[in-house]
Amino acid sequence: MSVRGDKSDDEYSVIADKGEIGFIDYQNDGSAGCYNLSDEGPVLVSVPFPFKNEKPQSIIVGETSFDSFTVKNTTDEPVDLWPQIYASNPEDSFTLSILKPPSKDADIKERQYFFEAFKLEDRMLEPGDTFTIWVSCKPKDIGLHTTVVSLGCGEERVERVVFLLAEDKISSSLASNRPYSRGRRAPKRDFAVDNYVMGSRPSKPVQHGFKNRLPRYDIPKEIREMIQNKEVPDDLNQGLTAKNYANYFKTLLIMEEVQLEEDMRAYDMENVSMKRRGLCLSLEVPGLAERRPSIVHGDFIFVRHAYDDGTDQAYQGFVHRVEADEVHLKFAPEFHLRHTAGSVYNVRFTYNRINTRRLYQAVDAAEKLDLNFLFPSLHSGKRMIQTKPIVPFSPALNAEQICSIEMILGCKGAPPYVIHGPPGTGKTMTLVEAIVQLYTTQKNARILVCAPSNSAADHILEKLLCLDGVRIKDNEIFRLNAATRAYEEIKPEIIRFCFFDDFVFKCPPLKALTRYKLVVSTYMSASLLNAEGVYRGHFTHIFLDEAGQASEPENMIAISNLCLTETVVVLAGDPRQLGPVIYSRDAESLGLGKSYLERLFECDYYCEGDENYVTKLVKNYRCHPEILDLPSKLFYDGELVASKEDTDSVLATLNFLPNKEFPMVFYGIQGCDEREGNNPSWFNRIEISKVIEIIKRLTANDCVQEEDIGVITPYRQQVMKIKEVLDRLDMTEVKVGSVEQFQGQEKQVIIISTVRSTIKHNEFDRAYCLGFLSNPRRFNVAITRAISLLVIIGNPHIICKDMNWNKLLWRCVDNNAYKGCGLPEREEFVEEPFNEEGSSNTPQYPTGAEWNISGEVNNGGTKEWSDEWNNNGGTKEINEWSDGWNNNGGTKEKEEWSDGWNNGGGVEEIKNGGEFVAKEEDEWSDGWK
Repeated sequence: MSVRGDKSDDEYSVIADKGEIGFIDYQNDGSAGCYNLSDEGPVLVSVPFPFKNEKPQSIIVGETSFDSFTVKNTTDEPVDLWPQIYASNPEDSFTLSILKPPSKDADIKERQYFFEAFKLEDRMLEPGDTFTIWVSCKPKDIGLHTTVVSLGCGEERVERVVFLLAEDKISSSLASNRPYSRGRRAPKRDFAVDNYVMGSRPSKPVQHGFKNRLPRYDIPKEIREMIQNKEVPDDLNQGLTAKNYANYFKTLLIMEEVQLEEDMRAYDMENVSMKRRGLCLSLEVPGLAERRPSIVHGDFIFVRHAYDDGTDQAYQGFVHRVEADEVHLKFAPEFHLRHTAGSVYNVRFTYNRINTRRLYQAVDAAEKLDLNFLFPSLHSGKRMIQTKPIVPFSPALNAEQICSIEMILGCKGAPPYVIHGPPGTGKTMTLVEAIVQLYTTQKNARILVCAPSNSAADHILEKLLCLDGVRIKDNEIFRLNAATRAYEEIKPEIIRFCFFDDFVFKCPPLKALTRYKLVVSTYMSASLLNAEGVYRGHFTHIFLDEAGQASEPENMIAISNLCLTETVVVLAGDPRQLGPVIYSRDAESLGLGKSYLERLFECDYYCEGDENYVTKLVKNYRCHPEILDLPSKLFYDGELVASKEDTDSVLATLNFLPNKEFPMVFYGIQGCDEREGNNPSWFNRIEISKVIEIIKRLTANDCVQEEDIGVITPYRQQVMKIKEVLDRLDMTEVKVGSVEQFQGQEKQVIIISTVRSTIKHNEFDRAYCLGFLSNPRRFNVAITRAISLLVIIGNPHIICKDMNWNKLLWRCVDNNAYKGCGLPEREEFVEEPFNEEGSSNTPQYPTGAEWNISGEVNNGGTKEWSDEWNNNGGTKEINEWSDGWNNNGGTKEKEEWSDGWNNGGGVEEIKNGGEFVAKEEDEWSDGWK
């Protein structure tokens, strides 16, 4: 009979000669606590290998570790003892002995006299006597080792559970000596900045003024108060209509902005000092290197003397330089004169509004659009597109792709045309073919191509340049970049299509800008086109790739400012993958979390699949057919058609796979999820060690190249520690990141580290839709990034609680592709259809819970940001310097950071479609908000 981890305090196992031990969660008080009570009766039994810092003791793989426990008879009668190992996991990994096990240096005689066994001989324990028994463990592999020691004591039976964490050099090197502390902050004093002394701005490069300046869009006081009081403004109560479109989305954006302001306030500091650094004062900001908070050149903060009696003024300080965890600030000259080494200040951080202002402007401008762009269902009649056959440049296109391209070329304007489909079905390639067809066949075509991130925009540009059979002239294509994008980030083959001065990216003059036939940009940077004065209707075609990842106001930046009725708008994406990044849960639930692409499918023409409005691509050219099988059944009604050729080239070279005919393998590991210091992001050292082992095996003998390997994990700290080890091993070409960072990308081999190894935290994640669990969109994206091999590393007893992961686990087991710890009992889930909200079970958030960026929920819960972690993923871009645009000195660009994580840093990233990218337990998903 198994010893289970869910026993009540008065339940004990039935002892047989040898038992089986299932999963016992050492962090679940109800799991093992009943075994280790010290006052169970007249016979007192201590606990071997007691926890240290509330964690199991660590031991080294291949070495023998031992500890003793005592049995004391407190009765007046002798007691018979029957000590034995009831069960161990892994099997036979623990033994008992009467003598202390010999040390490494023990002589032969001492070793000969030593005897260990699973069961010791019965013996009599006299009244008052104490008997010592030794427990030994020699682990053969990394992971949590567990045993149940049973003692028959007269008519009583006592059990003790032993937990040991077997480690190797890699996992040991990642151990932390900084215990985790939530670091709750005391309520901060009110910091009014209605009046302040202006600081000294950084100098800006000389640049012409923008023709269309961005309005300020100050938040109306009454709307702010309603939102702060949790009241729903009238515009939202009416629902989205053609009449209230701008007000509806502006109200949602206000809710989002209020939330972002609150989140930034969580970083405010009290009683801090500053040091002189030349003409600046430097302020140390913990977490700045991890972009928590995100502060860049041109931003500003407010400071006030800490012991101000209310009569002192606040001072504005502009950021002139950022170095690691320090910002260099310039204030008004009088502030620098008054500053002394002993001065202490309170600091208030500010939220840079430029991106939000761009969104306000976009939805305002949408009121001038033809309603067929916004509400195609109001169209008076069904359109019929006249098409002509094309000769594609790419020979690999299928019939559905060619049909959609012909439709795009025949389209005369609104409504938008949509290309959607599962991962790997060639949506981006279809857009690229359509673009070059327009470029070569329609002399007057002027095309704008937008993507959600710089990396995605660069990818499209590269595809356009390398398509066989067509050459785009260098002077007819332009890559529009944000001014703060690092010059070094641009690949040499792309830089010639950019415009810059002194290594700072700019927009060319309007006359030059309008001569380009092709412009490639991110969604946010497209606002610069309107600012420069590019007129509505200049572009004949606007393509929005990965449109499902952006909010509707983001999509509108390009559409509302640049479209006339006859402008052809094409959207590509998958509404069943990760959606837009939204920080306000209220704004998300009221509509901001629904992408423009997703909303279009509420119209019958799109929902019914009318080819005059939409094309669905179902042939997958990325993945091995066996990798596609499960996501096809779970998310795409079984319609996915595996069309990849040469599916076994990688598998054939990998001798360590349990089944070389099956492109997946699941390594079951019972590890230990941990946190350290004041960082609420989780990591699992045992899983990290396994990840590194797999990478070494993959790259041995050049079977797989480093750049062909991707590691996906939902917690920012896990990402950082995996990168740390890879850097030490000089294996820097392996990409490590969150699900959000990998959306739209592919690798020959994907390794997924799930991290979680305890039930307690697993249930929290399920409740708040964090991590991988209970988030079908994240699951869908994660398992469809692999071309040839998918490797999953995790605790099967934890992830089997989620329906989708449970199916993946048992699919591996059934195909002889599982290795590792013992499996849980097989459990069948009731099938629930995938819904457009991204989850078959919508998570229930606690009533009245208020999140803040410090990672605490006011009602006692916690959350973490995913990295890179955000609402459903995605990445938060860095501040962008937009000369002449923003009086406050900078903009925020929604683009990928170099490490791919978002503003908050280490959240687990993340709500359904976007870790709340993730929100982790109490950290702000980057990818892994």
